Amino acid sequence: MAMSKSKEIVASNPVVVFSKSYCPYCVSVKKLLTDIGATYKVIELDSEADGTEIQAALKEWTGQRTVPNVFIGGNHIGGCDATTAMHKGGKLMPLLTDAGAVAKPSS
Repeated sequence: MAMSKSKEIVASNPVVVFSKSYCPYCVSVKKLLTDIGATYKVIELDSEADGTEIQAALKEWTGQRTVPNVFIGGNHIGGCDATTAMHKGGKLMPLLTDAGAVAKPSS
């Protein structure tokens, strides 16, 4: 049940951050996405009744148990370090743009 729910959430949102409200790395990723103007859905696993099951399903699906667990355009990106590194490397904005999570720059 948690696996299908997780995949449904990821499939129906351009950007998903599986998070825990008290996690500083999660706060950092959410702040980064907010600062660059991305639209994203947050699933706070510590607030979800089935958060533990979802986290276990994510581990099975992605091999990553830790949060934040970030998906862009249906693809697993990784956690805080991976997301931050992609941003620093100039690779995050194109992914977000392609996923429809940020407005394309007007030319």
